[in-house]
Amino acid sequence: MKIEHFAINVKDPIAMAAWYVAHMGLTIVRKQDGGANTHFLADESGDVMLEIYNNPPDQVPDYANMNPLLVHLAFVCENPIGKRAELEAVGASFAEEVHIKDGSHLVMMRDPWGLAIQLCKRGNKMLKCQQ
Repeated sequence: MKIEHFAINVKDPIAMAAWYVAHMGLTIVRKQDGGANTHFLADESGDVMLEIYNNPPDQVPDYANMNPLLVHLAFVCENPIGKRAELEAVGASFAEEVHIKDGSHLVMMRDPWGLAIQLCKRGNKMLKCQQ
């Protein structure tokens, strides 16, 4: 088995998809105009996708008030400090920074809708494609 995508219910999938394309390097693989405004967003490998939609509208989690460890999107990032500054300039906010003994540097942020995103510079690479 291989994971195809991870899905989350969000308030504004159209604006959110545009932000993730412009600032996080994702691409829109498929989208539905109208209804739930579903968007499938892929990373640069095309092997990992995030599905965002607004359905049902009254049950969007309060991401901004959730502990980032409950749910967050983690991105490989070789320069977390530089990317943090770049993202803060386009509406993201800083939440936490952690340095791990193995040399990893993790920066937790929130996108403009409050969803936690983590910038990961790993001391020991974890993804197979990075080996």
